[in-house]
Amino acid sequence: MGAKRLLIENGRVWLPSGYVTEDTVLVEGDRIRALGDEAQELAAGAESLDARGGSVLPGFQDGHVHPYHWALRAMDCNLEEAADGQEVLDTIATFAAANPDRPWITGGGWAMSVFGGSMPTREMLDSVVPDRPAYFPYTDGHGAWVNSKALEIAGIDDATPDPFTGRIERDERGRATGMLEELAMDLVADRIPEPSEAVIDRAFERAYRRMIAWGLVGWQDAMVGRTKNWVDNHAGYLRAVDSGLLRTHVVGALCWDPLRGLEQIPELIEQRERAWATAPFFSASAVKVFQDGVIENFTAGMFEPYLDACGHTTENTGNSIVDPELLCEVVAELSRNGFQVHMHALGDRAVHEALNAVEHSNRVNGDQDRRHTIAHIQVIDPVDIPRFAELGVVANSQPLWARHEVEMDEMTTPYLGARRGRMQYPFGALKGAGAVLAGGSDWPVTTADPIEIIHTAVTRSGSGAQGEERRPFLGEQALSLADAVRAHTEGVAYLNHDEERSGSIEPGKAADLVIMDRDLFDAPVSEIGDASVRYTLLAGDVAYEHEV
Repeated sequence: MGAKRLLIENGRVWLPSGYVTEDTVLVEGDRIRALGDEAQELAAGAESLDARGGSVLPGFQDGHVHPYHWALRAMDCNLEEAADGQEVLDTIATFAAANPDRPWITGGGWAMSVFGGSMPTREMLDSVVPDRPAYFPYTDGHGAWVNSKALEIAGIDDATPDPFTGRIERDERGRATGMLEELAMDLVADRIPEPSEAVIDRAFERAYRRMIAWGLVGWQDAMVGRTKNWVDNHAGYLRAVDSGLLRTHVVGALCWDPLRGLEQIPELIEQRERAWATAPFFSASAVKVFQDGVIENFTAGMFEPYLDACGHTTENTGNSIVDPELLCEVVAELSRNGFQVHMHALGDRAVHEALNAVEHSNRVNGDQDRRHTIAHIQVIDPVDIPRFAELGVVANSQPLWARHEVEMDEMTTPYLGARRGRMQYPFGALKGAGAVLAGGSDWPVTTADPIEIIHTAVTRSGSGAQGEERRPFLGEQALSLADAVRAHTEGVAYLNHDEERSGSIEPGKAADLVIMDRDLFDAPVSEIGDASVRYTLLAGDVAYEHEV
């Protein structure tokens, strides 16, 4: 029996040149066989799929995502839909009452904006969970809210010193408030029982189905392994391949432990070797290094100090989690041992330190085509923008954050000041300077829906936004629709060293395709976010079909 054959007709096909043509695509087996007239000539006996005038695109890919985090939170006490602080507390109270046998009450997904920009207290959490420890990271995962019972179990009192690059928030009397920032989270998180393998696997299947429905056919998981308060999702990925569930291309970024040094590299190599047998579906060929925190809690590494709520200069310039000189050694040694390095850096100083580390690695190792990447890149010193292309660093962008909303307008820009506020998310400048852009989401911090993300990359505002929120945020940094789509297709394929197989519609490439419900390129850009996925094809099979 021959390979399955599928002829996609009546579609608006987006080609690598950026040209959109009304054309046909012939899929044979798991590959694209032919396009246009040649596809028609070879189509005898092929099954037909009518695209009904919708865009036919390479499958979307995500350069920085956390599927396990979303799914386990969604199966726990999920607070992402809570509109205000009272709704957060009511949701936790309801969940605790419905789960009387749980030794810990855990969940997450709340945004600081629901508490009016202030931080909640342990007393607030005690009021709904007085008898068991409770632990709720906020949506970006860089801080957690805990109750008094959790502090007690972790041995945290008012005299407990802040851990390395972490912070125990305290009130004006020096009393621990119940908010833990960065590595202070581990003091409690390390006490939480780990989910069973069965729960972990159910969680991943839930996330996987959601991603396929969004049209995602490949990604880089930006936190794989046991460190940073998490489960062994490395083993979870291996099981997902063995079970036949995972059929997308995933690169896992293993976690660098900032409390240790170069002696951990042999362990990372061992983890990478464990994944070799699962190729091409999963490889652990990258290492994630946190170089700073986030601006909202003033831990992102900045050249100049943060401002306070009154606009006065403080003494705080944020964190450099890895000493900059050591970071140079870390990147060079990881690169020498065959790893791509995936660095988290939001502040201008942290981005500068990450670029310096790659420059050092390139100098001592030569050009190894590792495609090291810096993720989040919220504030970049203008002099560093051309260095991305010069050093071969992939700009790992999360465009959905580049828009007017409470987190930006009330909790970020005022603490940066006007000059630095205008330096945020300079994707247009990076593209203009020749950088490779890889689009990402950081899901579950925000949605992984590529259409919503692409809409913001092009308009610098949210889809369906009203009033002030429709005003573009630094609109001069917007991307064209073609460049935004490339970032979420070719850009991530390049990041993952997979561009020869995927990322564009060409004969011989993987038949991992998305068919939209409309032609994205023949509508006002303000309507991009209204589009939806009609079909997702994975290895030539229809893996998702929208139910009308």
